[in-house]
Amino acid sequence: MRYARRLVAGTLAAGALALSLTGCGDSVDPIERMGRKATEDRTSPSPSAPASPSAAGSAVAGDEAYRKWGLNAPLQYAPKPAVKPQVPPAKPGRVQVIDRIPVPADDKVVFLTFDDGAEKNPEFLKMAADLKLPISMFLTDNIASSDYGHFEKLRDNGSNSTINNHTLTHPNLKTLSFAAQKKEICGQQERLEKRFGTKPTRFRPPYGNYNDDTLRAANECGISQLLLWRVSMQINNFQYAEGSALKPGDIILAHFRGPAELKGSTEIEMTTRMLQRIQEQGYRIGRLEDYL
Repeated sequence: MRYARRLVAGTLAAGALALSLTGCGDSVDPIERMGRKATEDRTSPSPSAPASPSAAGSAVAGDEAYRKWGLNAPLQYAPKPAVKPQVPPAKPGRVQVIDRIPVPADDKVVFLTFDDGAEKNPEFLKMAADLKLPISMFLTDNIASSDYGHFEKLRDNGSNSTINNHTLTHPNLKTLSFAAQKKEICGQQERLEKRFGTKPTRFRPPYGNYNDDTLRAANECGISQLLLWRVSMQINNFQYAEGSALKPGDIILAHFRGPAELKGSTEIEMTTRMLQRIQEQGYRIGRLEDYL
């Protein structure tokens, strides 16, 4: 098992190196290309609800909804699994690190995550509600807090979306001391609890960068899981940490961004392309928290 984990880590490191050499095409953030960092320094309750708007995992968006938002067919949603996948346990005093959900090889399910919180487009709220997109949000306070109400509406639109921690100011945590990292993570825990009523149990480090101090600090702040990703949505297409296609259990990274950061494209256009790519590859959308 340890050999398998080393093999996966090596594969991801190679993928990170390849992407850094070839560039990112239509990337809007070359730094945040993938979740598992290529050079990692180590010394060593969301509410219970159905996994998706569909009780049986079939399409739920009506004809008007999916056509309205530029899709050629209804989205397919994965139901809540009867048994959650087994994620490797955390080391003592640390948090779990997860970059892909270990689902069976024939379970074509992926998960939507959106970071930061810069763009607050009311039309996106309508899109997410119409399509019942289960989005795991990772919010940064100094970016999202100008209108936390926007993300509250997204959380409460009936899709069982969730709000999670992405630090106070979006720093590269690997450059900070343990105390400074803890201030960034715990500080956002407190802000989110004050604003939304509960402390998140999941956290994403900015740029996917973390070290052992991050894992310890997150644990002391009440976090249980550090979430990374293997696939990121750029402006028009996916960028993969390995290979050239989605894999079962992939966590997809996207951002709340507008035309200024998307080279003229809107958040809705970017999201439509992302959903089209998921459909083209025959995948369903799952609710991340139902698998963890």
